[in-house]
Amino acid sequence: MPLIFTPTPTETERKAPGIGGKPPVDRRPTGGGGGGGDDDWRNPHKGPREALYRTRAFVFCALAGDMMFFVSLVAMFYARQTGTHMDPQTMQQVGDWHPILLPPILFLNTAVLLLSGLTMEMARRHIFHEIDVMEEWLGLGAPALRRTLPWLLATLGLGTLFIIGQVVAWKQLSAEGFGFNRWSTPASYFFYVITGLHAAHLALGVFALFICALVLGRLKHVEHRQIAVDSTAWFWHAMSLAWLVLFAVLMLGQ
Repeated sequence: MPLIFTPTPTETERKAPGIGGKPPVDRRPTGGGGGGGDDDWRNPHKGPREALYRTRAFVFCALAGDMMFFVSLVAMFYARQTGTHMDPQTMQQVGDWHPILLPPILFLNTAVLLLSGLTMEMARRHIFHEIDVMEEWLGLGAPALRRTLPWLLATLGLGTLFIIGQVVAWKQLSAEGFGFNRWSTPASYFFYVITGLHAAHLALGVFALFICALVLGRLKHVEHRQIAVDSTAWFWHAMSLAWLVLFAVLMLGQ
């Protein structure tokens, strides 16, 4: 009885066999315990850098909303200056905006906030220092963390000092008869609103700095430390810039 040999089916993926075996084919990786998703296969550059960029994009979008809020606050400040009321004696429209003298401590507070922006930027630069980061990647210690933490704590202290200075400014203005109550003049009312809302935003930044300094050493991966410090730094710089604009409005727009 003659033997019948079944021919082996030709592999359709082998198009141009070369020397040394079958060449690689453009096949999507399957199996294994990893993600195996389409995004992982189509984007070979996905990693810590992309996570940092995505976090920055989220922070910048949130900060853009905050900046628009402060812009609208400045617009209301200037719009309120044109407000008038009817004088019952002369029967004419007269302005009711009476400028106030800003507490001198605001100048010191501004200098403190600018100095805190410098220390915050130093912390951000140290956490991204290439040589220190490479040593941490190689498991040779945590030099980037050691150099970043003192600058972070300095920013935390300066930010707290700024908020205390703002409270002192409110007390000084209240002692001069311009308290925040229903008898407040429009100028003093807007002073409390503008400085108070900014102080609330900066207090959130101080809280973020405290949490960042508290958990920074517990984060095992250096890229997570970089994201934490970088996000806090951009928020802090935005609040410093916002204060410079608001302080200029309060000082020159009276």
